[in-house]
Amino acid sequence: MAKAIMIQGCTSNAGKSYLAAALCRILADEGYRVAPFKAQNMSNNAGVTPAGLEMGRAQLVQARAARVVPDVRMNPVLLKPEADTRSQVVLLGRADPELTALPWRERKPRLWPHVQGALHRLLDEYEVVVIEGAGSPAEVNLRSSDIVNMRVAKEAQAAVLLAADIDRGGAFAHLLGTWHCLEPDERALLRGFVLNRFRGDARLLAPGPEWLREQTGVPTVGVVPMLDIPLPEEDGLMPGRAATGEDGFVAIPRLPRVSNLDEFAPLGELARWVTAPAELAGARAVILPGSKSTAADLAWLRATGLAGAVTRLATSGVPVLGVCGGLQMLGHAITDPHGVEGAAEVAGLGLLDLHTEFAPDKTTRLTAFTDPETGLKVQGYEIHHGRTREGGGAQALAPELLWRQGNVRGTYLHGLLENPAYLERFLGWAGLDAPESLDSLDARLDAIAVQVRASLDWDFVGGLL
Repeated sequence: MAKAIMIQGCTSNAGKSYLAAALCRILADEGYRVAPFKAQNMSNNAGVTPAGLEMGRAQLVQARAARVVPDVRMNPVLLKPEADTRSQVVLLGRADPELTALPWRERKPRLWPHVQGALHRLLDEYEVVVIEGAGSPAEVNLRSSDIVNMRVAKEAQAAVLLAADIDRGGAFAHLLGTWHCLEPDERALLRGFVLNRFRGDARLLAPGPEWLREQTGVPTVGVVPMLDIPLPEEDGLMPGRAATGEDGFVAIPRLPRVSNLDEFAPLGELARWVTAPAELAGARAVILPGSKSTAADLAWLRATGLAGAVTRLATSGVPVLGVCGGLQMLGHAITDPHGVEGAAEVAGLGLLDLHTEFAPDKTTRLTAFTDPETGLKVQGYEIHHGRTREGGGAQALAPELLWRQGNVRGTYLHGLLENPAYLERFLGWAGLDAPESLDSLDARLDAIAVQVRASLDWDFVGGLL
């Protein structure tokens, strides 16, 4: 009997985070004391624990699903991409410059003991650990440096469920091919296949599942439908594309290193991600989102022409909001004396009379305050290296957190628009009506758990524990 159950995927974006969250809520509802675990995330979609430490957003959601306090041991290693071949290493909630400087394959000996220790402490403290893999265990070129897939499964002696995104097509080939790429001791841990994101009549799947079992000896233990219930995931929730009618929309530049995408989910269909100036036509408001590489993304804004287009909209009175890196871009200048991003100084858009200097230490904390402009109590979290000071032209609505200059505002508070009253006020400045609000996260987790449990052979899956 396993004390850990692991969701692996044939590919990236097979729905591992979603299924792991569902299992956390199902098992919590059945009375288990359950914790999520993912050894290593690669994502700029991060959040902050109550202890003020940084971890992947997906594991924060899974901890919520499990009804336990988020703990960085649930995601001991977080890699935050800064460029195509460079990522910041966050180890147990804190950025580690020494590990960040190491080549990829030299990190494993340094990281594995922390992964191993975090995993075993969770196994000691909880009745069940729901583990999420990363990418695919079939990536044989990465086998020697694996600290997140089958090496974790073997360390925990986890019962592994392998998920395929059947909506992409080729699911049976993905499952069979992945099984063939595993070593015999790894195959022994693979207990079931899951066909995820299925649309249509499940009877049409025959004889695929039985054929697959004949080939591998592994049963298909679930056919999970395509569920229209959004959750923040590892790479962030991408809001839908708005219609181009007279009602208008909120434009959000899709920065190359954009971070914390899911905080804009409450905008719903009002949000449109843009990459060119022409796409701003009809925008009633603009949001500059967070960035893992502020200077590089600011250069991208200028290269695409979006910097000038956003400036013209701001000058014409369109509300503009910058969040974290977006706030820094709105100021006059960004200086980097400690080489956090590598640029000595870059000029900002000059829409807020602010100056930002990058500090070597990162601020990570949960934050709440009352906005004097609206009288609203708001809460969220901070993740930033920047220290920002205002000049005479910008008004500090909350010290070191929120500034305003005319119709332009900037904040370090991630999640500001997840406060429904503030979202309504912001959209009101743009002359837009607030969309129908998302159900609470707990309500969505409950709904997903019901659907996923009904889609699995729960006698089999529950019997693994």
